[in-house]
Amino acid sequence: MTDEAVAPERVASLIAAGTEIVAALGASDRLVARSHECGAPGIVGQRPAVTRPAFDPAGSSREIDERVRAAAGRGRGAERALGIYDVDFDALAALAPDLIVTQAQCAVCAVSLAAVERAVADRLPVAPRVVSLEAETLAGVEADVRNVGAALGAPDRAEALVRGMRARREAVSHALRGVPERPSVGFFEWIDPLIPAGHWTGELIELAGGADAFADRRGERMVWEELAAADPDVLVFAPCGWGLGTARDEVAAWTGRQGWSGLSAVRAGRVALADGNRYFNRPGPALAASLEILAEILHPDRLRWGWHDAGWRPLISANS
Repeated sequence: MTDEAVAPERVASLIAAGTEIVAALGASDRLVARSHECGAPGIVGQRPAVTRPAFDPAGSSREIDERVRAAAGRGRGAERALGIYDVDFDALAALAPDLIVTQAQCAVCAVSLAAVERAVADRLPVAPRVVSLEAETLAGVEADVRNVGAALGAPDRAEALVRGMRARREAVSHALRGVPERPSVGFFEWIDPLIPAGHWTGELIELAGGADAFADRRGERMVWEELAAADPDVLVFAPCGWGLGTARDEVAAWTGRQGWSGLSAVRAGRVALADGNRYFNRPGPALAASLEILAEILHPDRLRWGWHDAGWRPLISANS
C-alpha cells in the first residue's frame, strides 16, 4: 500500500494520542470528531468533541481518584457508559466517520476499544473501521503509529514518523555517552494516592540515564512510607491529565509532610514537575519529547533541549 491508496475520508479520534498520530501523519483535515482532551490549536481544536468524563474532573487528586473509582464501579447501561467516559453517539453517528481511533491500554485514559465496538454496532448505521492503540512499550507505540498509518492509507508517512522518533532517542543516547551517574528515579503519574508510572515510563527512565526506583510497583498505589523508605535520588511528578500549574499546586501539599525535608531528592534540590497531560501519558509522537524532558531533569548540567518551563520545571531548586 502507498500513500496514494484509497483511504478513509472521515476520522474520529476518541483519544488524544490518536489525534496526535493522525495529525503527525498529515491527516488533520480528515478529522471530523475528537475527544474532550484533544486541545491542539488549529483545525483539531475546531472539531467537535464527542466524549466527556462521566465524573467531575475538578478537585484534588484524592477527590478525583475516588470519583474515578466510583464511576468505574457503577453499573451504567452499555449504550452510553464506556468505562468512566461518555460518548455522544448521536453526534458521532451524524458525523458518519469511516474510521474511529480509540485505545485498549487503560480504562482511565480514554474510551476503551470493547466499549466502542459494542456501541458502534448498536448505534451507527454503517460500522466504521475501529483502530485501537494498544501500546505498553515504546516498540508498541511504533506499532500503533504503523497501524494508524495503514488505516489512513499512509504507511510511508508512518515509517518516516517512526524513524524520526527513533532518531530523537538515539540523539539522547549519544548525548549521554560517558555519563557516570545513573540516579534512581521515583516517577509518579498520580499524587494522592502515589502511583508510580507504568507502561513505557520505565524505558524512558533508562534511556534518559536513570534507574527506575519502583520498577516492581508500576501502576500500583503506594503509601508515603514506601516512598520514604526507597528514598530515590530524583523525584518526578507528572500527573495524568494535568499540566504544570495544577501539578505544582497539588504536589506543594506534600512539602509540609513530616519527613519530606529529609528525602535525598529534596535535600539535593532534585524534585521536578513534568507536564503529564501533554507529554508522558500520551503514547504517540509526544514520547520523543518526553524522553528529552526527562533527560534534562536527570542531567541538567549536561543536556539542554529547551524544555525547561515548557515541559518541566523544578519544584525545589538546589538553592531554595
